[in-house]
Amino acid sequence: MARGLLDRPVEPGDDTIIWDWGAGMPICRPYRIAPLRRRDVLCAAMAATPDLIREPARDIPVRGEYDVVVLGGGPAGIAAAAAAGALSRRTLLIERYGFLGGMGTAAGVTNFCGLHANVHGEIRQVVHGVADDILARIDRLGGLNAPHEIFGRTFAQAYDTAAFKCAADELLIGRGVELMLHALACAVVKEGDAIAALVVETRSGRVAVRSRVFIDCSGDGDLAQLAGAPYEIGDNLLYPTMMFRLSGVDAERAGDAWAAIPRLMEAAERAGREKFPRKGAIVRPMRHATEWRVNVTQIKSRNGRAINGTDADELTAGEIEGRRQALAFFEFLKREAPGFAQSYIVDIPPQLGIRETRRVTGRYALTGEDVVGCASFPDTIGVNGWPIEAHVAGDVAWRWPAPGSRGFNHLPYRMLLPLGVTNLLVAGRCASMTHEGQSAARVSGGCFVMGEAAGTAAHLAVAGGVAPADVDVAELQRVLEAGGAFLALR
Repeated sequence: MARGLLDRPVEPGDDTIIWDWGAGMPICRPYRIAPLRRRDVLCAAMAATPDLIREPARDIPVRGEYDVVVLGGGPAGIAAAAAAGALSRRTLLIERYGFLGGMGTAAGVTNFCGLHANVHGEIRQVVHGVADDILARIDRLGGLNAPHEIFGRTFAQAYDTAAFKCAADELLIGRGVELMLHALACAVVKEGDAIAALVVETRSGRVAVRSRVFIDCSGDGDLAQLAGAPYEIGDNLLYPTMMFRLSGVDAERAGDAWAAIPRLMEAAERAGREKFPRKGAIVRPMRHATEWRVNVTQIKSRNGRAINGTDADELTAGEIEGRRQALAFFEFLKREAPGFAQSYIVDIPPQLGIRETRRVTGRYALTGEDVVGCASFPDTIGVNGWPIEAHVAGDVAWRWPAPGSRGFNHLPYRMLLPLGVTNLLVAGRCASMTHEGQSAARVSGGCFVMGEAAGTAAHLAVAGGVAPADVDVAELQRVLEAGGAFLALR
């Protein structure tokens, strides 16, 4: 039976407050949380000034109480919820779309990066645990490619987005995780330095969920920002990309198009026929030979910098420009690339592929030097084997660990622990990293690692009645290894 969070209105100055989004920063609004049976209707908003609307106090029904609530259903969120669910914690995953997969499905990435590393010259898989389960499920659905080489230095692995969506559903439902799709986080209730409840906007209206531990896997640090945790958002963000997929490709004629197409692009630019938004292109086949994915666009704002994915106006303009660039490059492929003359666009994904927005400030920030120097940490919760992949203006700049090195860095537990909010963990591309560190560990391999560790740590925090920061790291590592994760402790 759901219970109300508060039995009185929240007054300014109370220890228990709701943080909401307004005027570009968190602000306090007078909400009160009511039992689920109360459904008061907000009839009208009261004008405060000609430029502002004051939202009246309202009763918000409590949907349920949980051990662990995860915001965001990408690789980090999937792994976090799967880990907590497998350990018998009552777990809720909240996702804005009607499907899981994050940028891997919503932005059409269709390619797992960071599952492998070049370990002393041998390319091997270094991300396991929940990742192994999701890969096996995608493969059983006929949607997984064999790994392919990237510059002869590491592997990536393509997948079908529909298979990933279905595999994620099956994985989480099988582990007892409750899903809330088509739901957006909009406010939090705080009690001191802890989050008491998350308020979400759904197709059924606004509801609240209580939890002992919350995990922000939103990618944009939405929950951390709402809760008042510190974060960084630089003025040199990684440029986003609008992916798209083609069908009807003559694979025999296309051959090794991934090598030929960049040369065709260079020739077209020298001849003055084309001006592309960035150098090079990733054009590779999917599970079926006639279907190919295309990664070539680069979206900037009016000032020439990468668009800010937390700015609604910039994101709107970026979506439109991304589709324009996709169509323009498609016409180039049909005209000049062998095997593509009869191809057609089969999918432009629901959203632009955002690589970087907020980076939440934690107890440790992973750096670029940690990545290229293959850093070790005593509180490792897994590894990142992907190099620095910096999407800079007009190009992609790579920095790799030294040849012959072990090829991966530890990911420390401290990067999942945001400052200032005691019952919150952060995993995925919004975890505590510098701009350069995030350019590597933001990819799906690192996100699977961070998510699984966050879900496991949430379980241990609930079991021990402690804050996530006080979890026994040795016990966390033991449980992760028991679940198949590779921590590179020895």
